Amino acid sequence: MALLSKNSQYNRLHRSAPKYMDEDFLLQGDFAKRLFHDFAKSLPIIDYHNHLPAAEIARNHKYANCTEIWLNGDHYKWRAMRTLGVDEKYITGNAPDEDKFTKWAETVPYTLRNPLYHWTHLELQRYFGIPNLLDGSTAKPIYRATQEQLQQDEFRTQGLLKKMNVSVVATTDDPIDDLSHHFKFQKENQEIRLLPSFRPDKAYALENPKEYRKYLSLLGESVDHEIRTYSDLIQALDQRIHFFDKLGCTIADHGLEQFHNFDLGDFDAPHLFERVSIGEQLSPREIAYFKFETLVHLCRSYHKIGWAQQFHLGALRNTNKKMLTKLGPDTGFDSIGDFPQAKPLAHFLNFLDATNQLTKTIIYNLNPSDNEVFASMIGNFNDGSIKGKIQFGSAWWFLDQKEGMERQLNSLSSLGLLSCFIGMLTDSRSFLSFPRHEYFRRILCNLLGNDVENGELPADEKWLGKIVSDICYHNAKDYFGF
Repeated sequence: MALLSKNSQYNRLHRSAPKYMDEDFLLQGDFAKRLFHDFAKSLPIIDYHNHLPAAEIARNHKYANCTEIWLNGDHYKWRAMRTLGVDEKYITGNAPDEDKFTKWAETVPYTLRNPLYHWTHLELQRYFGIPNLLDGSTAKPIYRATQEQLQQDEFRTQGLLKKMNVSVVATTDDPIDDLSHHFKFQKENQEIRLLPSFRPDKAYALENPKEYRKYLSLLGESVDHEIRTYSDLIQALDQRIHFFDKLGCTIADHGLEQFHNFDLGDFDAPHLFERVSIGEQLSPREIAYFKFETLVHLCRSYHKIGWAQQFHLGALRNTNKKMLTKLGPDTGFDSIGDFPQAKPLAHFLNFLDATNQLTKTIIYNLNPSDNEVFASMIGNFNDGSIKGKIQFGSAWWFLDQKEGMERQLNSLSSLGLLSCFIGMLTDSRSFLSFPRHEYFRRILCNLLGNDVENGELPADEKWLGKIVSDICYHNAKDYFGF
Protein backbone atom coordinates (compact mmCIF):
# COMPACT_ATOMS: atom_id res chain seq x y z
CA MET A 1 0.00 0.00 0.00
CA ALA A 2 1.25 3.48 -0.75
CA LEU A 3 2.48 5.31 2.35
CA LEU A 4 -0.07 7.56 4.01
CA SER A 5 0.91 10.96 5.33
CA LYS A 6 1.89 11.34 8.97
CA ASN A 7 -1.16 13.51 9.47
CA SER A 8 -3.57 11.07 7.85
CA GLN A 9 -6.80 9.98 9.52
CA TYR A 10 -5.40 6.44 9.50
CA ASN A 11 -2.37 7.32 11.63
CA ARG A 12 -4.36 9.42 14.08
CA LEU A 13 -6.82 6.57 14.54
CA HIS A 14 -4.11 3.98 15.00
CA ARG A 15 -2.44 5.97 17.79
CA SER A 16 -5.71 6.34 19.71
CA ALA A 17 -6.98 2.77 19.35
CA PRO A 18 -8.02 0.69 22.38
CA LYS A 19 -6.95 -2.95 22.47
CA TYR A 20 -9.64 -5.24 21.10
CA MET A 21 -9.65 -8.35 18.93
CA ASP A 22 -5.95 -9.19 19.23
CA GLU A 23 -4.06 -11.93 17.38
CA ASP A 24 -5.55 -14.62 19.64
CA PHE A 25 -9.16 -13.51 19.21
CA LEU A 26 -11.53 -16.48 19.83
CA LEU A 27 -8.58 -18.79 20.63
CA GLN A 28 -8.91 -19.84 24.26
CA GLY A 29 -5.98 -22.21 24.79
CA ASP A 30 -2.36 -22.58 23.73
CA PHE A 31 -3.07 -25.59 21.50
CA ALA A 32 -5.84 -23.73 19.66
CA LYS A 33 -3.50 -20.79 19.15
CA ARG A 34 -0.82 -23.01 17.62
CA LEU A 35 -3.33 -24.72 15.34
CA PHE A 36 -4.51 -21.39 13.99
CA HIS A 37 -1.21 -19.53 13.71
CA ASP A 38 0.86 -22.46 12.43
CA PHE A 39 -1.60 -24.36 10.24
CA ALA A 40 -4.61 -22.21 9.26
CA LYS A 41 -3.80 -18.51 9.27
CA SER A 42 -1.62 -18.31 6.16
CA LEU A 43 -3.47 -20.73 3.89
CA PRO A 44 -4.92 -19.35 0.65
CA ILE A 45 -8.68 -18.84 0.46
CA ILE A 46 -10.88 -20.83 -1.89
CA ASP A 47 -14.24 -19.05 -1.94
CA TYR A 48 -16.28 -21.57 -3.87
CA HIS A 49 -19.64 -19.82 -3.43
CA ASN A 50 -20.29 -16.08 -3.39
CA HIS A 51 -22.30 -13.41 -5.18
CA LEU A 52 -19.50 -11.02 -6.08
CA PRO A 53 -19.99 -9.09 -9.35
CA ALA A 54 -17.53 -10.48 -11.89
CA ALA A 55 -17.65 -7.19 -13.80
CA GLU A 56 -16.15 -5.29 -10.86
CA ILE A 57 -13.35 -7.84 -10.55
CA ALA A 58 -12.56 -7.83 -14.26
CA ARG A 59 -12.36 -4.05 -14.55
CA ASN A 60 -10.53 -3.76 -11.20
CA HIS A 61 -13.13 -1.37 -9.85
CA LYS A 62 -12.17 1.43 -7.47
CA TYR A 63 -14.70 2.34 -4.77
CA ALA A 64 -15.33 5.95 -3.86
CA ASN A 65 -15.86 5.36 -0.15
CA CYS A 66 -16.70 2.78 2.50
CA THR A 67 -20.43 3.22 2.06
CA GLU A 68 -20.20 2.09 -1.54
CA ILE A 69 -18.09 -0.98 -0.84
CA TRP A 70 -19.39 -1.86 2.63
CA LEU A 71 -23.03 -0.81 3.04
CA ASN A 72 -24.57 -0.85 -0.44
CA GLY A 73 -26.31 -4.17 -0.96
CA ASP A 74 -25.55 -5.53 2.53
CA HIS A 75 -28.94 -6.61 3.85
CA TYR A 76 -27.36 -7.94 7.07
CA LYS A 77 -26.49 -4.37 8.04
CA TRP A 78 -29.77 -3.02 6.72
CA ARG A 79 -31.81 -5.33 8.98
CA ALA A 80 -29.83 -4.21 12.03
CA MET A 81 -30.30 -0.53 11.21
CA ARG A 82 -34.03 -0.95 10.70
CA THR A 83 -34.31 -2.80 14.01
CA LEU A 84 -32.62 0.12 15.77
CA GLY A 85 -35.10 2.56 14.23
CA VAL A 86 -32.92 4.09 11.51
CA ASP A 87 -34.95 5.75 8.76
CA GLU A 88 -34.88 3.97 5.39
CA LYS A 89 -33.38 7.01 3.67
CA TYR A 90 -30.11 6.19 5.47
CA ILE A 91 -30.31 2.53 4.44
CA THR A 92 -31.48 2.18 0.85
CA GLY A 93 -32.55 5.80 0.31
CA ASN A 94 -30.85 8.88 -1.10
CA ALA A 95 -29.08 10.22 1.99
CA PRO A 96 -25.43 11.25 1.42
CA ASP A 97 -22.93 8.42 1.70
CA GLU A 98 -21.19 9.85 4.76
CA ASP A 99 -24.53 10.22 6.56
CA LYS A 100 -25.36 6.58 5.77
CA PHE A 101 -22.00 5.50 7.14
CA THR A 102 -22.52 7.55 10.30
CA LYS A 103 -25.89 5.90 10.91
CA TRP A 104 -24.27 2.49 10.50
CA ALA A 105 -21.46 3.50 12.88
CA GLU A 106 -24.01 4.59 15.46
CA THR A 107 -25.71 1.20 15.06
CA VAL A 108 -22.58 -0.94 15.51
CA PRO A 109 -22.29 -0.76 19.33
CA TYR A 110 -25.83 -2.06 19.57
CA THR A 111 -25.03 -5.11 17.45
CA LEU A 112 -23.06 -6.70 20.32
CA ARG A 113 -23.35 -10.53 20.26
CA ASN A 114 -24.53 -10.35 16.65
CA PRO A 115 -21.87 -11.54 14.15
CA LEU A 116 -22.00 -8.07 12.59
CA TYR A 117 -20.05 -6.74 15.58
CA HIS A 118 -17.18 -9.17 15.03
CA TRP A 119 -17.28 -8.94 11.22
CA THR A 120 -17.26 -5.13 11.28
CA HIS A 121 -14.14 -4.87 13.40
CA LEU A 122 -12.35 -7.74 11.66
CA GLU A 123 -12.92 -6.04 8.32
CA LEU A 124 -11.75 -2.65 9.56
CA GLN A 125 -8.58 -4.26 10.91
CA ARG A 126 -7.74 -6.68 8.11
CA TYR A 127 -8.39 -4.39 5.16
CA PHE A 128 -7.70 -0.92 6.52
CA GLY A 129 -5.45 -1.57 9.54
CA ILE A 130 -7.89 0.34 11.76
CA PRO A 131 -8.12 -1.20 15.25
CA ASN A 132 -10.58 1.34 16.66
CA LEU A 133 -14.10 0.45 17.68
CA LEU A 134 -16.65 1.87 15.28
CA ASP A 135 -19.33 4.06 16.86
CA GLY A 136 -20.80 7.50 16.47
CA SER A 137 -17.71 9.21 17.87
CA THR A 138 -15.29 7.47 15.49
CA ALA A 139 -17.57 7.49 12.43
CA LYS A 140 -16.16 10.60 10.78
CA PRO A 141 -12.42 9.83 11.15
CA ILE A 142 -12.94 6.18 10.13
CA TYR A 143 -14.99 7.24 7.10
CA ARG A 144 -12.23 9.65 6.05
CA ALA A 145 -9.44 7.14 6.75
CA THR A 146 -11.07 4.38 4.72
CA GLN A 147 -11.87 6.83 1.93
CA GLU A 148 -8.21 7.89 1.89
CA GLN A 149 -7.05 4.29 1.55
CA LEU A 150 -9.66 3.35 -1.05
CA GLN A 151 -8.05 5.80 -3.46
CA GLN A 152 -4.92 3.63 -3.56
CA ASP A 153 -4.62 1.06 -6.36
CA GLU A 154 -4.06 -1.67 -3.76
CA PHE A 155 -7.66 -1.14 -2.66
CA ARG A 156 -9.21 -1.83 -6.05
CA THR A 157 -11.11 -5.11 -6.23
CA GLN A 158 -8.19 -7.23 -7.38
CA GLY A 159 -5.93 -5.73 -4.73
CA LEU A 160 -8.49 -6.50 -2.03
CA LEU A 161 -8.60 -10.14 -3.12
CA LYS A 162 -4.80 -10.37 -3.05
CA LYS A 163 -4.71 -8.72 0.37
CA MET A 164 -6.85 -11.58 1.72
CA ASN A 165 -4.78 -14.25 -0.08
CA VAL A 166 -7.74 -15.37 -2.20
CA SER A 167 -6.73 -17.95 -4.79
CA VAL A 168 -10.16 -18.90 -6.23
CA VAL A 169 -13.37 -16.89 -6.55
CA ALA A 170 -16.42 -18.80 -7.82
CA THR A 171 -19.21 -16.32 -8.60
CA THR A 172 -22.90 -17.16 -9.00
CA ASP A 173 -24.14 -16.75 -12.56
CA ASP A 174 -27.39 -17.18 -14.43
CA PRO A 175 -27.38 -19.45 -17.53
CA ILE A 176 -28.05 -16.40 -19.73
CA ASP A 177 -24.83 -14.64 -18.61
CA ASP A 178 -22.30 -14.31 -21.42
CA LEU A 179 -19.40 -14.65 -18.93
CA SER A 180 -17.45 -12.00 -20.85
CA HIS A 181 -16.01 -10.61 -17.62
CA HIS A 182 -14.76 -14.06 -16.60
CA PHE A 183 -13.20 -14.49 -20.02
CA LYS A 184 -11.50 -11.08 -19.87
CA PHE A 185 -10.12 -11.67 -16.39
CA GLN A 186 -8.86 -15.17 -17.20
CA LYS A 187 -6.90 -13.78 -20.16
CA GLU A 188 -5.30 -11.00 -18.14
CA ASN A 189 -4.77 -12.39 -14.63
CA GLN A 190 -2.79 -15.45 -13.56
CA GLU A 191 -2.67 -14.88 -9.80
CA ILE A 192 -6.34 -15.38 -8.97
CA ARG A 193 -8.79 -17.78 -10.58
CA LEU A 194 -12.19 -16.22 -11.31
CA LEU A 195 -14.64 -18.98 -12.20
CA PRO A 196 -18.37 -18.98 -12.88
CA SER A 197 -20.96 -21.14 -11.12
CA PHE A 198 -24.18 -22.20 -12.84
CA ARG A 199 -27.35 -20.97 -11.05
CA PRO A 200 -30.42 -21.94 -13.13
CA ASP A 201 -33.19 -21.04 -10.65
CA LYS A 202 -35.02 -18.80 -13.12
CA ALA A 203 -35.17 -21.62 -15.67
CA TYR A 204 -37.82 -23.40 -13.61
CA ALA A 205 -39.44 -20.46 -11.80
CA LEU A 206 -42.98 -20.80 -13.17
CA GLU A 207 -44.73 -18.88 -10.40
CA ASN A 208 -45.13 -15.80 -12.62
CA PRO A 209 -45.88 -16.85 -16.24
CA LYS A 210 -45.29 -13.35 -17.62
CA GLU A 211 -41.84 -13.04 -16.06
CA TYR A 212 -41.01 -16.61 -17.03
CA ARG A 213 -41.77 -15.93 -20.68
CA LYS A 214 -39.46 -12.89 -20.56
CA TYR A 215 -36.71 -15.08 -19.16
CA LEU A 216 -37.23 -17.72 -21.86
CA SER A 217 -36.76 -15.03 -24.47
CA LEU A 218 -33.41 -14.06 -22.93
CA LEU A 219 -32.34 -17.68 -22.64
CA GLY A 220 -33.26 -18.20 -26.27
CA GLU A 221 -31.08 -15.27 -27.29
CA SER A 222 -28.14 -16.79 -25.41
CA VAL A 223 -28.36 -20.02 -27.47
CA ASP A 224 -29.49 -18.44 -30.75
CA HIS A 225 -32.77 -20.30 -31.02
CA GLU A 226 -36.28 -19.64 -29.80
CA ILE A 227 -37.50 -21.72 -26.87
CA ARG A 228 -40.96 -22.91 -27.76
CA THR A 229 -41.12 -26.33 -26.11
CA TYR A 230 -39.89 -28.09 -23.00
CA SER A 231 -37.44 -29.99 -25.15
CA ASP A 232 -36.07 -26.63 -26.37
CA LEU A 233 -35.61 -25.58 -22.74
CA ILE A 234 -33.64 -28.69 -21.79
CA GLN A 235 -31.51 -28.40 -24.93
CA ALA A 236 -30.78 -24.72 -24.15
CA LEU A 237 -29.77 -25.48 -20.58
CA ASP A 238 -27.43 -28.24 -21.74
CA GLN A 239 -25.87 -25.83 -24.23
CA ARG A 240 -25.26 -23.31 -21.48
CA ILE A 241 -23.78 -25.99 -19.20
CA HIS A 242 -21.21 -26.81 -21.86
CA PHE A 243 -20.53 -23.10 -22.42
CA PHE A 244 -19.93 -22.56 -18.69
CA ASP A 245 -17.75 -25.67 -18.58
CA LYS A 246 -15.42 -24.21 -21.22
CA LEU A 247 -14.85 -21.18 -18.95
CA GLY A 248 -13.77 -23.43 -16.07
CA CYS A 249 -17.07 -23.86 -14.27
CA THR A 250 -17.18 -26.97 -12.07
CA ILE A 251 -20.07 -26.05 -9.75
CA ALA A 252 -23.83 -25.64 -10.05
CA ASP A 253 -25.97 -24.05 -7.36
CA HIS A 254 -29.69 -23.98 -6.58
CA GLY A 255 -31.80 -22.10 -4.06
CA LEU A 256 -34.92 -24.04 -3.07
CA GLU A 257 -37.38 -24.02 -0.21
CA GLN A 258 -37.40 -27.83 -0.29
CA PHE A 259 -37.52 -30.83 -2.59
CA HIS A 260 -40.78 -32.70 -3.30
CA ASN A 261 -41.65 -36.36 -3.61
CA PHE A 262 -42.40 -37.16 -7.24
CA ASP A 263 -41.62 -39.78 -9.83
CA LEU A 264 -41.05 -38.90 -13.46
CA GLY A 265 -44.37 -38.92 -15.25
CA ASP A 266 -46.54 -37.88 -12.30
CA PHE A 267 -47.32 -34.82 -14.43
CA ASP A 268 -46.56 -34.01 -18.07
CA ALA A 269 -43.72 -31.46 -18.02
CA PRO A 270 -43.99 -30.56 -21.74
CA HIS A 271 -47.70 -29.85 -21.27
CA LEU A 272 -47.05 -27.77 -18.14
CA PHE A 273 -44.50 -25.77 -20.11
CA GLU A 274 -46.98 -25.25 -22.92
CA ARG A 275 -49.63 -23.97 -20.50
CA VAL A 276 -47.24 -21.49 -18.91
CA SER A 277 -46.07 -20.30 -22.32
CA ILE A 278 -49.60 -19.13 -23.11
CA GLY A 279 -49.90 -17.36 -19.75
CA GLU A 280 -51.75 -19.94 -17.70
CA GLN A 281 -51.14 -20.01 -13.95
CA LEU A 282 -50.18 -23.48 -12.67
CA SER A 283 -51.06 -24.95 -9.29
CA PRO A 284 -48.34 -25.12 -6.59
CA ARG A 285 -48.21 -28.91 -7.03
CA GLU A 286 -47.71 -28.58 -10.80
CA ILE A 287 -44.97 -25.98 -10.32
CA ALA A 288 -43.23 -28.25 -7.81
CA TYR A 289 -43.30 -31.14 -10.26
CA PHE A 290 -41.90 -29.02 -13.08
CA LYS A 291 -38.98 -28.05 -10.85
CA PHE A 292 -38.44 -31.68 -9.91
CA GLU A 293 -38.24 -32.98 -13.48
CA THR A 294 -36.12 -30.07 -14.68
CA LEU A 295 -33.71 -30.55 -11.77
CA VAL A 296 -33.45 -34.26 -12.58
CA HIS A 297 -32.36 -33.38 -16.12
CA LEU A 298 -29.92 -30.78 -14.86
CA CYS A 299 -28.38 -33.00 -12.19
CA ARG A 300 -27.88 -35.81 -14.67
CA SER A 301 -26.07 -33.34 -16.93
CA TYR A 302 -23.87 -32.22 -14.04
CA HIS A 303 -22.96 -35.84 -13.32
CA LYS A 304 -22.12 -36.47 -16.95
CA ILE A 305 -19.80 -33.46 -17.17
CA GLY A 306 -18.23 -34.02 -13.75
CA TRP A 307 -19.47 -30.96 -11.85
CA ALA A 308 -20.40 -30.65 -8.19
CA GLN A 309 -23.91 -29.48 -7.32
CA GLN A 310 -25.05 -27.34 -4.38
CA PHE A 311 -28.52 -27.08 -2.86
CA HIS A 312 -29.34 -24.22 -0.49
CA LEU A 313 -32.55 -25.30 1.23
CA GLY A 314 -34.99 -23.72 3.64
CA ALA A 315 -35.14 -19.94 3.08
CA LEU A 316 -38.50 -18.23 3.45
CA ARG A 317 -38.04 -15.35 1.03
CA ASN A 318 -39.73 -11.99 0.44
CA THR A 319 -42.12 -12.23 3.38
CA ASN A 320 -42.81 -8.47 3.47
CA LYS A 321 -44.74 -7.85 0.26
CA LYS A 322 -44.96 -4.09 0.82
CA MET A 323 -41.16 -3.80 0.99
CA LEU A 324 -40.70 -6.27 -1.87
CA THR A 325 -42.77 -3.95 -4.05
CA LYS A 326 -40.84 -0.92 -2.85
CA LEU A 327 -37.25 -2.24 -2.83
CA GLY A 328 -37.24 -5.56 -4.67
CA PRO A 329 -35.76 -8.91 -3.53
CA ASP A 330 -32.58 -9.45 -1.47
CA THR A 331 -33.14 -6.33 0.62
CA GLY A 332 -33.45 -7.92 4.06
CA PHE A 333 -36.94 -9.37 4.34
CA ASP A 334 -36.19 -13.11 4.25
CA SER A 335 -36.04 -15.50 7.17
CA ILE A 336 -35.57 -19.11 8.25
CA GLY A 337 -38.31 -21.44 6.95
CA ASP A 338 -39.71 -24.56 8.56
CA PHE A 339 -40.22 -26.73 5.48
CA PRO A 340 -40.18 -30.54 5.70
CA GLN A 341 -36.77 -31.56 4.39
CA ALA A 342 -35.80 -35.14 5.28
CA LYS A 343 -38.07 -37.34 3.14
CA PRO A 344 -38.10 -35.22 -0.05
CA LEU A 345 -34.33 -34.68 0.12
CA ALA A 346 -33.72 -38.41 0.59
CA HIS A 347 -36.10 -39.18 -2.26
CA PHE A 348 -34.35 -36.80 -4.68
CA LEU A 349 -30.84 -37.99 -3.89
CA ASN A 350 -31.96 -41.60 -4.08
CA PHE A 351 -33.68 -40.98 -7.42
CA LEU A 352 -30.37 -39.87 -8.91
CA ASP A 353 -28.28 -42.46 -7.11
CA ALA A 354 -30.49 -45.35 -8.27
CA THR A 355 -29.20 -44.88 -11.83
CA ASN A 356 -25.65 -43.98 -10.75
CA GLN A 357 -26.19 -40.34 -11.75
CA LEU A 358 -25.65 -38.63 -8.41
CA THR A 359 -22.67 -36.30 -8.71
CA LYS A 360 -20.72 -34.63 -5.91
CA THR A 361 -23.34 -32.84 -3.83
CA ILE A 362 -23.31 -30.18 -1.11
CA ILE A 363 -26.48 -29.60 0.91
CA TYR A 364 -27.00 -26.49 3.06
CA ASN A 365 -29.78 -26.05 5.60
CA LEU A 366 -31.07 -22.73 6.90
CA ASN A 367 -33.10 -24.10 9.80
CA PRO A 368 -30.77 -25.22 12.63
CA SER A 369 -33.28 -27.87 13.63
CA ASP A 370 -32.28 -29.67 10.42
CA ASN A 371 -28.57 -29.87 11.32
CA GLU A 372 -28.66 -33.51 12.35
CA VAL A 373 -31.02 -34.37 9.49
CA PHE A 374 -28.53 -33.08 6.94
CA ALA A 375 -25.45 -34.37 8.77
CA SER A 376 -26.91 -37.88 8.82
CA MET A 377 -28.33 -37.69 5.28
CA ILE A 378 -24.92 -37.35 3.65
CA GLY A 379 -23.88 -40.76 4.97
CA ASN A 380 -26.70 -42.42 3.06
CA PHE A 381 -25.15 -41.54 -0.30
CA ASN A 382 -21.39 -41.49 0.27
CA ASP A 383 -20.35 -44.51 -1.76
CA GLY A 384 -16.57 -44.69 -1.39
CA SER A 385 -15.91 -43.41 -4.91
CA ILE A 386 -14.80 -39.92 -3.83
CA LYS A 387 -13.64 -38.59 -0.47
CA GLY A 388 -16.57 -36.70 1.02
CA LYS A 389 -18.68 -37.03 -2.12
CA ILE A 390 -21.81 -35.82 -0.32
CA GLN A 391 -21.14 -32.81 1.91
CA PHE A 392 -23.06 -31.13 4.72
CA GLY A 393 -22.33 -27.54 3.71
CA SER A 394 -21.01 -24.83 6.00
CA ALA A 395 -23.30 -22.82 8.24
CA TRP A 396 -25.29 -20.63 5.87
CA TRP A 397 -26.85 -17.16 6.01
CA PHE A 398 -28.59 -16.77 9.39
CA LEU A 399 -26.43 -19.61 10.76
CA ASP A 400 -23.19 -17.99 9.57
CA GLN A 401 -22.09 -16.92 13.05
CA LYS A 402 -20.06 -18.36 15.94
CA GLU A 403 -22.76 -20.51 17.49
CA GLY A 404 -24.14 -21.55 14.10
CA MET A 405 -20.69 -22.61 12.86
CA GLU A 406 -19.98 -24.52 16.07
CA ARG A 407 -23.32 -26.33 15.85
CA GLN A 408 -22.72 -27.28 12.22
CA LEU A 409 -19.21 -28.51 13.01
CA ASN A 410 -20.44 -30.47 16.01
CA SER A 411 -23.29 -32.10 14.08
CA LEU A 412 -20.97 -33.05 11.25
CA SER A 413 -18.36 -34.36 13.71
CA SER A 414 -20.90 -36.47 15.59
CA LEU A 415 -22.65 -38.00 12.58
CA GLY A 416 -20.08 -37.84 9.78
CA LEU A 417 -16.38 -37.16 9.25
CA LEU A 418 -15.29 -33.62 10.01
CA SER A 419 -11.91 -34.44 8.45
CA CYS A 420 -13.53 -34.65 4.99
CA PHE A 421 -15.29 -31.28 5.25
CA ILE A 422 -14.61 -28.76 2.44
CA GLY A 423 -14.87 -25.79 4.76
CA MET A 424 -15.95 -22.19 4.57
CA LEU A 425 -17.32 -19.78 1.95
CA THR A 426 -18.52 -16.19 2.13
CA ASP A 427 -21.86 -16.37 0.23
CA SER A 428 -21.43 -12.60 0.07
CA ARG A 429 -21.84 -9.68 -2.31
CA SER A 430 -19.12 -7.65 -0.58
CA PHE A 431 -15.39 -7.53 -1.29
CA LEU A 432 -14.85 -6.89 2.41
CA SER A 433 -16.31 -10.23 3.55
CA PHE A 434 -13.26 -12.46 3.23
CA PRO A 435 -12.26 -12.24 6.93
CA ARG A 436 -15.20 -14.60 7.46
CA HIS A 437 -12.80 -17.33 6.39
CA GLU A 438 -10.46 -16.27 9.20
CA TYR A 439 -13.44 -16.17 11.59
CA PHE A 440 -14.31 -19.75 10.64
CA ARG A 441 -10.70 -20.90 10.94
CA ARG A 442 -10.40 -19.44 14.43
CA ILE A 443 -13.64 -21.13 15.51
CA LEU A 444 -12.52 -24.48 14.05
CA CYS A 445 -9.10 -24.31 15.72
CA ASN A 446 -10.61 -23.31 19.03
CA LEU A 447 -13.08 -26.20 18.87
CA LEU A 448 -10.31 -28.75 18.29
CA GLY A 449 -7.97 -27.04 20.74
CA ASN A 450 -10.58 -27.23 23.49
CA ASP A 451 -10.98 -30.96 22.80
CA VAL A 452 -7.25 -31.38 23.33
CA GLU A 453 -7.30 -29.32 26.53
CA ASN A 454 -10.21 -31.44 27.79
CA GLY A 455 -8.41 -34.70 27.00
CA GLU A 456 -10.94 -35.64 24.31
CA LEU A 457 -8.32 -35.60 21.54
CA PRO A 458 -4.60 -36.40 21.68
CA ALA A 459 -2.19 -33.46 21.63
CA ASP A 460 -0.85 -34.53 18.24
CA GLU A 461 -0.10 -31.15 16.72
CA LYS A 462 1.14 -32.52 13.40
CA TRP A 463 -1.95 -34.67 12.82
CA LEU A 464 -4.52 -32.13 13.99
CA GLY A 465 -2.66 -29.44 12.05
CA LYS A 466 -3.08 -31.53 8.91
CA ILE A 467 -6.82 -31.92 9.58
CA VAL A 468 -7.16 -28.15 10.04
CA SER A 469 -5.21 -27.45 6.84
CA ASP A 470 -7.34 -29.92 4.91
CA ILE A 471 -10.62 -28.40 6.09
CA CYS A 472 -9.47 -24.83 5.49
CA TYR A 473 -7.98 -25.38 2.03
CA HIS A 474 -6.85 -28.76 0.68
CA ASN A 475 -10.19 -30.61 0.82
CA ALA A 476 -11.94 -27.94 -1.27
CA LYS A 477 -9.02 -27.75 -3.70
CA ASP A 478 -9.21 -31.50 -4.31
CA TYR A 479 -13.02 -31.69 -4.27
CA PHE A 480 -13.53 -29.08 -6.99
CA GLY A 481 -10.35 -29.83 -8.90
CA PHE A 482 -8.98 -26.29 -8.52
